[in-house]
Amino acid sequence: MTNKDKYRLLCSNESSLPLFSRDWWLNAACGETKWDVLLAEEKGKIRAAMPLYIPHEGVVSMPVYTQTMGPWFTPEPKDAKYTRTLGQRQAICKEFIDILKAYPHFLQNFNYRITDWLPFYWEGYKQTTRYTYLLNNIQDENLLWENMSPNIRRNITKAKEKFLITTRKGISVDDFLKIQSLTFERQHLSPPKKKDTLIRLISACRQRNQGDLWGAYDDKGNLHAVAFIAWQESSAYYLAGGGDPALRASGAHSLLLWDCIRYTSRHTVLFDFEGSMIPGVERFFREFGAIQTPFFTITKGNLSLLYRVWLKIKERI
Repeated sequence: MTNKDKYRLLCSNESSLPLFSRDWWLNAACGETKWDVLLAEEKGKIRAAMPLYIPHEGVVSMPVYTQTMGPWFTPEPKDAKYTRTLGQRQAICKEFIDILKAYPHFLQNFNYRITDWLPFYWEGYKQTTRYTYLLNNIQDENLLWENMSPNIRRNITKAKEKFLITTRKGISVDDFLKIQSLTFERQHLSPPKKKDTLIRLISACRQRNQGDLWGAYDDKGNLHAVAFIAWQESSAYYLAGGGDPALRASGAHSLLLWDCIRYTSRHTVLFDFEGSMIPGVERFFREFGAIQTPFFTITKGNLSLLYRVWLKIKERI
């Protein structure tokens, strides 16, 4: 049995694995042949796993629309001693790092629950801190409403009462992509790459009832804003979205996310906005009352200009 076979079996039985590290997500985001996994085993049981996206030989990177990966460790019992757990996990990371020496270029965003990157530091890796924004206890709707900024509450009320916005789950992929592309045009950014990957992820989430597309419409049928939300037992995630620049004044995007949060509270207690380093987007997420939460981007090695050109040429071919 290969490591991937063992890992697929783990994914089918272990609820604590993050969404972005699950085999079905990796198949859709990476392609079935472009990912692998490192395992640490003891007495026939998997103690830790570290999925890898390998787009090209010698390169470990992050697939699109995938917030975090990094190592996963078997949950410890509540009475486990911290010093023992930390030491064991550092030893496992050292085992993984020894294998990772075969990859001269490495880039991964670690899940925010991974707070110790020292084993990677000791081996010459570098770290950049990034941020996501988390809403906790989303089943308490009254508390969520109270913790929002007045601006977000006004936008939600305005969208419903003045612009008669209603939200729908299950909108078409084409409608979603159209509004998303308008958002990138407004920000003078290139359209998102690998549209086919996004479509595969949407399809995979829908098939498993772990994600869908939402839209916010006015009473004339105009689509104001869209969102792609995925979830599992431990968390829901805002993966992609946008709004029609000509209709931004309606407040529809705020109402849409509010309704998405309320819907996903049936499945989980946590909503992850996935954060942004763009000031305006960061402020929008923060005003929902979400908690700023750091996570690590771990890197080692640099792709030379010539090698990067070669990779782009290879992708086009």
